[in-house]
Amino acid sequence: MADDVGIPTIHVCGIVAYDGTDYHGFQVQRGVATIQGTLEAALASFTTLTGRVVGAGRTDAGVHASGQVIAVQVAWRHSVEALQRAWNVHLPSTIAVRNLQLAPLGFHPRFSAIRRTYRYTLVQANRHTSFALPMRSPLTDRFALYETKPLDLDALCQASTYLIGRHDFATFGQPPQGENTVRQLFQADWQLVKCDLAVLGNYPGQQVVFTVTADAFLRQMVRNLVGTLLEVGRGHWAPNDVQAALAAQDRSLCAPPAPPQGLVLEVVEYPTHLGLLLK
Repeated sequence: MADDVGIPTIHVCGIVAYDGTDYHGFQVQRGVATIQGTLEAALASFTTLTGRVVGAGRTDAGVHASGQVIAVQVAWRHSVEALQRAWNVHLPSTIAVRNLQLAPLGFHPRFSAIRRTYRYTLVQANRHTSFALPMRSPLTDRFALYETKPLDLDALCQASTYLIGRHDFATFGQPPQGENTVRQLFQADWQLVKCDLAVLGNYPGQQVVFTVTADAFLRQMVRNLVGTLLEVGRGHWAPNDVQAALAAQDRSLCAPPAPPQGLVLEVVEYPTHLGLLLK
């Protein structure tokens, strides 16, 4: 690394997209590959960091992102566009930085955020076939949960309505810090969507997508919600069982979390007065 004495320090923010399959989550951990660690190593190979790469959310191992927001301070004398190009050159193909820009004064990817949206995708086996159903979906298994059992979409939607609003979600996760488990959910819905991947045109399945937006989430909250709601869709729980579990504020009443590969951090929103272009 060249001597960076006299080079100005800039504070930048931007969006990071990643395939989280081979990473142990966003946050740095000793001895394993993480998104944060990989981003920092790439930067350190051509410039000097004066702080950590900070993210809007600490996604779990195997979870993906199309709209993770990061910020970092680096020593850099060229344009922000040149920094983005250099950063991407040094990153693996599983991670990409875009919309890099100077960060507003006092900006923090996590604490400045007002809403976050996650998407969980399932590929549900198509039962309108005379052939045996495949036991896995090799073309989607990195980014979706393959579901061989029939799901009651109406029951899923009904159960999800109980989650909307401001509630104590202690049943479904633990706070990243402190003890506050109250969160505001603005959206929680399921949709059957048309698969837009031509390579899957003849595959016996259909996509079911859960979209959830909140002011913030507890640790593993989205996966816990999805795992619990799937118990409703499979007919093991009634929709109002979700309402009862929510009201109980008891972690033991939560179903096992859904696998990570179907989950994507899609969008992080910020107040308009910050003037950010992070979509």
